[in-house]
Amino acid sequence: MNFNKKSCLSAFIICTCLLGIVHAQGVKKLITPDFLKAVRGNMRVSAIQYEGTKALNKFEFGNNGLTTDSAQWLLDLTSKQGTGPGMLEITADITLKEGHAAATALEVSFDFSSWSNKNYVMVPASMYNGNRYPAIGNGYNPPYTRDMYYNPNVPLTISNNPRLSAEPNKASLVQLQTGNAATPAMCFFSPSLRKGFILLITQQTTLGNSGLTIAENAKQDSCCFRISAPSVRRLAPGFGDFHESGDKAPDWKPGDHVTITMRLYVFDAGSIPDLLTKFMQVRKDITGANNPRNILPMSELLAVSSAICSGNFIHVPAGSYYKPENNDDFQLGWVSGMMNTYPMLALNNPKERERVAEEIDFVVNKLQGKSGFFYGGIEANGRLLFEKMHPDFPEGQAMVRKNSDALLWLMKHLLLLKAQGFGNTIKPGWESAAKKLAEAFAKAWKKYGEFGQYIVPETGQIAVFNSTAGAIAPGGLAIAANYFNHPEWLVVAREAANYYYQRDVVKQGLTGGDCGDISMDANSESAFGFLESLMALYNVTGDKSWLQKAGVEAALCSTWVLSYDPVFPSGSQIAKLNCHMAGAVWASIQNKHSAPGICEASGDYLFKLYRATGNKLYADLIGDIQHAHAEAVNMPGHYTTNNLIGSSMERIQPSDAEGRGSVGNFINTRNSWTETNGMLMAIELPGIYLQTDKGKLLVFDHVEAAVLKKDKKSTTLLVSNTTVYDANVAVFAESSAQAREPLPYTAFLHWPKVMVKAGQKVQMQITTGNKILTIKTLN
Repeated sequence: MNFNKKSCLSAFIICTCLLGIVHAQGVKKLITPDFLKAVRGNMRVSAIQYEGTKALNKFEFGNNGLTTDSAQWLLDLTSKQGTGPGMLEITADITLKEGHAAATALEVSFDFSSWSNKNYVMVPASMYNGNRYPAIGNGYNPPYTRDMYYNPNVPLTISNNPRLSAEPNKASLVQLQTGNAATPAMCFFSPSLRKGFILLITQQTTLGNSGLTIAENAKQDSCCFRISAPSVRRLAPGFGDFHESGDKAPDWKPGDHVTITMRLYVFDAGSIPDLLTKFMQVRKDITGANNPRNILPMSELLAVSSAICSGNFIHVPAGSYYKPENNDDFQLGWVSGMMNTYPMLALNNPKERERVAEEIDFVVNKLQGKSGFFYGGIEANGRLLFEKMHPDFPEGQAMVRKNSDALLWLMKHLLLLKAQGFGNTIKPGWESAAKKLAEAFAKAWKKYGEFGQYIVPETGQIAVFNSTAGAIAPGGLAIAANYFNHPEWLVVAREAANYYYQRDVVKQGLTGGDCGDISMDANSESAFGFLESLMALYNVTGDKSWLQKAGVEAALCSTWVLSYDPVFPSGSQIAKLNCHMAGAVWASIQNKHSAPGICEASGDYLFKLYRATGNKLYADLIGDIQHAHAEAVNMPGHYTTNNLIGSSMERIQPSDAEGRGSVGNFINTRNSWTETNGMLMAIELPGIYLQTDKGKLLVFDHVEAAVLKKDKKSTTLLVSNTTVYDANVAVFAESSAQAREPLPYTAFLHWPKVMVKAGQKVQMQITTGNKILTIKTLN
């Protein structure tokens, strides 16, 4: 962010080197700058005295301490080399030995010379590519300016978020705290040095959340990453704006001390994907493995959430449909419209199947424009809803994201109906609508070379270009090409996926702009949506090159997911419920909060990526997401939304973006989309996954499982249910050879289920063919 440039310049200190004391096996050694030499870095430790949030004095520590007019400080630095040469763990223990220090914070700084504004800077869920883009507005969901419409050259434009300067010869100062990041980290990739740097810290010290500051000088040839204990920011970032932080530096008395623990990585990196991949590997290294709780079996989650959805089916003048939100208006895609129908169809219930058919009829008859693209919504009274409009352009516009969702999910409905044996109920109008939509995407691609962010459904014109709003479109096109035997759409899907991968992931290290309430801001939904497309292309083609791209994209997705269980204020709802929130998914750099689950998908593509590669990080990521979602579900004795049983809502708030009082508190409402992704996870993820020949065992459901016995013909598992709910657990067993084949979208229909009642243990014998031979209840 570029506010108060004089303060920024005065806060920035020219790089100096700290030689500190290290204790290793009882022998004192010096920390030299050798570890940071490859990235032209040095390290300093300082004490900063404040008046409110204004820095008054800054004192730098010497070898082992610091003496000021009023205080004598001791500094004890310890370091530990990692298993490889590229990691160093540093602990700074700082004690006030004598005197007093009013309103003082401690700071560890890493100063980098040979810096370039071409460096990719990333703070997980807060900054991507330094957020070094033009910004508009001063608040939530700012309107687009006139020049952004029908302009193929419109730059990627974000809301008023913390950012490094997009203009030359301007200094930058970004002030965050650990609660603003999905992982407390600051990272960069230097193309000129061909090196990557990752700095991990813990969320808190004894002084509370720590600060994360990035300061760049006016020449943009020096930069400083700073950690402060505690966080003392002048302004705290909100939803596209800033407010007074209210941060306060503590007063110190003799004996007070603080310990700052850091883990540094310096490694060879030839590209942004190298940095992202490394980050996914190390993101939990300093906080350690998290401990998800088993509290809500997936079968129970499906039962209570589908009951809410079933009760929200309405008949209004516009048509008949499951309400996507808390009012009677309909929104296509994004927030559940014609997406919550999928789990309802998967229930294989005649009543719900008929309702799903009514909603598909309504969507294809009321919302599709002449071009084949759909309008994004309709009021209950039948009036079409237009999106991101400008007074000078009266033609109705719609989100490309919603159209991408519509294509993907319409195709998935058709596949599911056929797999269930109800292909005869598919109406020609449904397939015709899917063809028209796929062709509309293909025509847009051929004409513009991208899908844009907003389109005009009547003409097919792109109204707003740029962004990764079409992230899910290649996936829908690939499935449609296979379903309708239309290879030309597969060509478009391949070209579009390669284009977005190179332009957005490889060159910018972000995807964004596919939400209706942000600008082109980086966001998680486009990241996960693009992963959906990459895995769809692998599913349809079997081409393993898509797996490599999907691995990089999964790494980008991991930057949006809480990697640890944050400490929330003791009086907050989340703290009182002892919720373990590792796995909550951050929304966007504008909407600074995390949420229960992916908007809007099961994330089964992460499981599919695990099957194809054997990399357990992908399975662990979706396992974390599923368990964090369950923590947010309103259940008896575990009240979150204070709404319907089974309901959930989109706020898991570790940051003070909405004010200090919002940290750790749910909002008393519900969101259909969070309930939908919970149902999708319960359906499309196996409860237990077993590779029978390798003995690989994964558990996504809220049960425990262990291998008791294994021979050439079968494997015997012990499954325990420690929750208060009965669990009907889906079991998926296969060989490692079978795992190398892409998994069909409707594979879940063939997974056998085993009932494990609350408090029970069950012993089951499974064959390689996913057949359960015996089930024995032990208690």
